[in-house]
Amino acid sequence: MKTIMEYFLFATFFLYLFSAVAFLVGVSGAKKKGNVERVKKWGRTGLILAIIGVSLHVAFIVIRIMISGHFPTSNMFEFIAFLCFAVVLGFIIVFFIYRSFVLGAFVMPISVILLSYATVFPRDVQPLIPALQSSWLYIHVTTAAIGQGLFGVSFVAGLVYLIHKVGNRDKSKAAVSLELIFVVLIMFGSFSIVSTIFQMTGYQATFKHVYKGTEVVQEYKLPAIVSPYESKTVKMDSFAGVSKPLFESPKIFQGEKAASKLNSVLWSIGSGLIIYGIYFTIARKRLGKLLHPLVQKLNLELMDEIVYRSIVIGYPIFTLGALIFAMIWANQAWGRPWGWDPKETWAFITWMFYSAYLHLRLSRGWHGEKSAWLAVVGFAIILINLIVINLVISGLHSYT
Repeated sequence: MKTIMEYFLFATFFLYLFSAVAFLVGVSGAKKKGNVERVKKWGRTGLILAIIGVSLHVAFIVIRIMISGHFPTSNMFEFIAFLCFAVVLGFIIVFFIYRSFVLGAFVMPISVILLSYATVFPRDVQPLIPALQSSWLYIHVTTAAIGQGLFGVSFVAGLVYLIHKVGNRDKSKAAVSLELIFVVLIMFGSFSIVSTIFQMTGYQATFKHVYKGTEVVQEYKLPAIVSPYESKTVKMDSFAGVSKPLFESPKIFQGEKAASKLNSVLWSIGSGLIIYGIYFTIARKRLGKLLHPLVQKLNLELMDEIVYRSIVIGYPIFTLGALIFAMIWANQAWGRPWGWDPKETWAFITWMFYSAYLHLRLSRGWHGEKSAWLAVVGFAIILINLIVINLVISGLHSYT
């Protein structure tokens, strides 16, 4: 069963990848006149591949439930993989409403990045820790993830809108801000590539340190840029002639895995900047400007509508999952509905941001470019929760 499950995940990844390629080929043909049929042909192919990919993703989830006995959203790999599923499913639903092939050309590459990022984390099926042994696990986490998936669709629609509006501007703060978004996405993808490479080489580094009076061992799968606070090196493979960490982590990163997670974040940032630097050296133009021709014939009103509708649909689902269901479960598990744990706090910040979006959209008339920027910033807040809060800041939700 485990082998079949891995095959389903492997097939899902490549179906998403081929779907992304099909959408990109179709949209790239839109630059030339008389290529409407080509766009539709490749777009339909991309859509079919995405639907088959989602179907296999469902099969993967079902098999993992059969093996583990619980819904697969209990750790970083499972949650990010499910978030990827939610983004693609959200896109398919939105597509059948608005029929936008351009959206697929950006959603599917991002789904590939998300799924590859998920596979960086341990994929072993593990028993639930006591705090997670509740039926509220799949109710709370799945609804929160589906809401975030729809927010992800609004993010992509907003990103496409901004590529059309500001991507071709040469000297503009908006264009620079847009480019920073692409750099962050590259960091996701590059970290997945780097992690895969070092997993294949079998790199290992091990450190011991004392945390809350107990000796803790931290194992690194990436070359140690930063070591745990006041730690001793047990073993460290040499990389590029370097056989010791560059520096020690600050005192605030004393958690059981805090330093290794910080090390992963540093690798993500560093590898992303290097890859972007190589791209810019070769292309000599911003990514926003490179992608601008793909969306020249874009219906901006349609993209603006997709941004809004995705958030309108996702907002109540996220409210139920991330706040209401979460508080019910927290009250059962910890005897209090709310405790301002870092992840609880960030979920509230996310909810407040999208509440503000709806207020500004409906009461202040923030449409178009303002709405697109809000959608992009909103998903950036979700990514901060996914990466920084999960990987760096210690709390009751650190097991995710």
